[in-house]
Amino acid sequence: MIHLTRLNGNPLVVNSDLIKYAESSPDTILTLTNGEKIVVLESCEDVVARTIAYRARLFAEAAQSFPAIVWTQAQSPSSIPSAPSQSSRTMNGLEPEE
Repeated sequence: MIHLTRLNGNPLVVNSDLIKYAESSPDTILTLTNGEKIVVLESCEDVVARTIAYRARLFAEAAQSFPAIVWTQAQSPSSIPSAPSQSSRTMNGLEPEE
């Protein structure tokens, strides 16, 4: 959710996932996925920046909640476990019976 301002100065909170597109003509008009249009004081660039900041915050919070599934730059492709080799699958009984 991003905080914006209507033209009359009233604050409003918009679900950024519902924004289909934003246009300046000269006011910023947000068109939502349901066809509703909202006119706001903020520029298109500001709406985009707020949306990116909101999503970055969501991902950061998710990363803190689930640290085991987060990739870090320290990981390299060589540190990712590969599929078992043909011989280890057979030895471990993982080969399908024929």
